[in-house]
Amino acid sequence: MTELSTIYKLSLVTFICFIKACSSSSSCPVLECWFVQEKTGRGGGLTGATSQEKSLLHIRTDAHSHTAKSQQAPSDINPDRVYSITDPAATLCHLSLNPPRGSVEKPQCEINPFSPQPSDLKWVAPLTDSGLSPIYLEADWFSTSLQGLNKQVAISTIMRAPTATKEHNVILSVTSNTVSVQSRLGEPVLLDCGFWVDSSSPLSGSGFAVEWRYQFRGDGRLVLAYDGKTDRLADAKEKGATLDFEGLHEKGNASLILQEAEVRHSGMYICSVYLPHIVAQVTLELEVVEPPSVSIYPSPLPLAVQGQTLTAQCEASGFAPLSLELSWEFQGIDGKSRPLGSGSVTGHRQAWDGTYSQSSQLELDTTKLDLGRGGEVICVAVHLGGKRQASVTLNVIGFSTPSIEDSMGMVGVALVLYGLIKFVSWTFTSSGSDVAGQQEKKDK
Repeated sequence: MTELSTIYKLSLVTFICFIKACSSSSSCPVLECWFVQEKTGRGGGLTGATSQEKSLLHIRTDAHSHTAKSQQAPSDINPDRVYSITDPAATLCHLSLNPPRGSVEKPQCEINPFSPQPSDLKWVAPLTDSGLSPIYLEADWFSTSLQGLNKQVAISTIMRAPTATKEHNVILSVTSNTVSVQSRLGEPVLLDCGFWVDSSSPLSGSGFAVEWRYQFRGDGRLVLAYDGKTDRLADAKEKGATLDFEGLHEKGNASLILQEAEVRHSGMYICSVYLPHIVAQVTLELEVVEPPSVSIYPSPLPLAVQGQTLTAQCEASGFAPLSLELSWEFQGIDGKSRPLGSGSVTGHRQAWDGTYSQSSQLELDTTKLDLGRGGEVICVAVHLGGKRQASVTLNVIGFSTPSIEDSMGMVGVALVLYGLIKFVSWTFTSSGSDVAGQQEKKDK
């Protein structure tokens, strides 16, 4: 319960930070965009191919502002592809969309023609249950997709302009400040998604719907869907996934909350917000990262004799994602380290919770490796979650080049043995002399 309340607080803070980031900009940017649309054939049908042209979006928060019109388009941009966009929520004024002048990196921006139409999804269909298409829809509609510098923000908008004009108004905007998220296994996860609706639009009074979908390597599934008009969740709700329903209705906070991150949660998430006839969506990426637990067997290593070969095995377990590098090192008694290679590495094995394990076997030939008197054998695992290692002590006896301390010890042992031999010799000599004297006395 505490973790969940913390997630709700984080969700609120993220939403507030986004509003502050937008409002802190002194002026809205002029966005360079690619205008992308499908080509039409000679008969008027779509050919399936697409064309793209450079375009310019002059952003303003007040429809009565004329600052955007005073700026001229560059020579390489068709004047028909210069648009004035009114965004009262200042969503498109985010700082990451306005790089410093002369900056090489630019925000990503694409604008496309959009065709309003009803949806047959059961959690969206109630929004258009009247079956009528309002005259309001008879206009020029466009969608934009933007991503700020360094993936600070992702924005999708639906814009409307009276037919044959280039004065666009943002009707719906969907944003996310967590374009790329990393989480440890078992931790709560917040995938940020917020939306804004133009209250003056006739579409704003007919309710909304929110949908979260998951995609990864061709695998897709519905995570959660909510019909805001009837206040109902779809039956196909993933376990452990929820929304802040109070924040959803009051602030447009559609963030997805995963109570405990699992390996299977890694992938792409799509947050879609529906109004009658229109939809905008943003894409986020979640990666569950868990570093490995590393151990060496046997531990401790048996005592090695010079010329003997020992086998050590390193086990890295409980890690995700899959990529891992295993290697061995040896640190001698003198403190110097040297690599021993990667050993014989096995394939990956997957556990019930989706994490992976991998092992490496190392042959320690005390003759070829010149391990001296021994030291520390270290297994190193390099992973996206961080570097981990384990070590065991190796002791080698019978080496060919004894140290000074060992030489002095051997001399001491030799002196002790020499003294012992002399003592025994003297003892036997003395005993022999006594026996000979007693025998001589008897003979006399």
